[in-house]
Amino acid sequence: MGNVAFHTATTVDEALALLGDGSDARVVAGGSDLIVQARHGKSLPGTVIAIHRIAALDHLESADGLTLGALTSHATIAADAAVRATWTALADASALVGSHATRNVGTIGGNVMNASPAMETGGPLIVLGASVTLRSAAGDREVAIEELWTGPGTTSARPGEICVAVSVPTQPANTGSAYVRLEYRRAMEIAIVGASACVTLDDNGIVTDAKIALTALAPTIIRSPGAEVAIVGSDGNDDALAAVAAGASADAKPISDLRANEDYRRAMAGVIAKRAVAVAAQRARGEEFPIPATPVFMKGSGR
Repeated sequence: MGNVAFHTATTVDEALALLGDGSDARVVAGGSDLIVQARHGKSLPGTVIAIHRIAALDHLESADGLTLGALTSHATIAADAAVRATWTALADASALVGSHATRNVGTIGGNVMNASPAMETGGPLIVLGASVTLRSAAGDREVAIEELWTGPGTTSARPGEICVAVSVPTQPANTGSAYVRLEYRRAMEIAIVGASACVTLDDNGIVTDAKIALTALAPTIIRSPGAEVAIVGSDGNDDALAAVAAGASADAKPISDLRANEDYRRAMAGVIAKRAVAVAAQRARGEEFPIPATPVFMKGSGR
């Protein structure tokens, strides 16, 4: 780690004091992303501030909307009954992060602030209308999750700010959500393409609102207006789902890399978005679908 200075904070105020203007410091919780970056030869900050001992940041509350302290682990999120029932896409995503060990160490705050366009929880947080609370010496400010990410590994957080919480609003009645990803293997995989959907139905089973986000296809996670328009006003029938697939493929802005080329990612964006919407609609109707949703499709079942 060279000449990196390492500090452990036990309160948010202590962490902020150590962070200063943030010019050459990095706040870490589980630290898994920092380790990966170091192994890939990326330069490390001069100061690392560990916040894993700040007990006030490790909490999950679901009485009035969902509030997640920045240190809430993926394992905690994936296992929570309220999250699984009401914010199901987030449970789908957290259950797929890394390995069992990673899910116990990795945190929601670290995940969102790392700003990877392939992160699992990002799409669900977008379609569920989440926001983050950023704290500095000057106080707190709330930032919509879609406005947080500005590019791969970059955020709109100001120097000297720490993420202290992620908030997700209560969802309307007859709402279901899902996260589905394309993966080559189950263990320690990241999404080649991912799709998140949140669908609300009226009493007749017609879709009145839909939010769809695509992962690992652009510098940041993106919404798919074409897919959203395609499903609203329908009952989620096969024709509507085919239109969702076409809309998502049209909205995709994929890259080619060692894991998949641009054309394949564009085509799969439609397939995965269609699956996510179908599961979200099924859950909105009160029907059961396993959590996480992805393994069901990897076994060849589902449509």
